[in-house]
Amino acid sequence: MAYNDCVELLLRHMEWFEAADLIVKGMEGAINAKTVTYDFERLMEGAKLLKCSEFGDAIIENM
Repeated sequence: MAYNDCVELLLRHMEWFEAADLIVKGMEGAINAKTVTYDFERLMEGAKLLKCSEFGDAIIENM
């Protein structure tokens, strides 16, 4: 995975599989749309830099 998957692993450990799947879907959607925070933006050509709160919104929109 291209991101830190600790939250996903925790949710799966708690057997909250649907929530884990939604987190993955949201992250993948935001990253694929190149709407990301600085840590990703500096590595991606043509990416749009977002604040952390905006990135959270992008994740939610992609769930």
